[in-house]
Amino acid sequence: MKAIIETGGKQYYCEEGTILYVEKLDKEAGSEVVFDNVLMANGVVGRPYVKGAKVVATIVKHGKNKKIKVFKYNAKKKFRKTQGHRQPYTKIEIKKISC
Repeated sequence: MKAIIETGGKQYYCEEGTILYVEKLDKEAGSEVVFDNVLMANGVVGRPYVKGAKVVATIVKHGKNKKIKVFKYNAKKKFRKTQGHRQPYTKIEIKKISC
């Protein structure tokens, strides 16, 4: 089965066995997460969500992405500012999709 879920303000396409990197979830590694915001499940499109559909996933680990540099400057004013940022993520594995 195939599904499109919504979490962290983003939409993800998944199948059973898919590994996804999503915005950080407040659960421990090894625990199960149930996504109720399913936009499409097995070809059935909801408006906005499919009623009764859910996706069960297992949290594999938490981590941080690679560092990106944020550089700000004002031309002709001698203003320069450099910052770094690492976005936290949660790695999940999709176990079951049900309509």
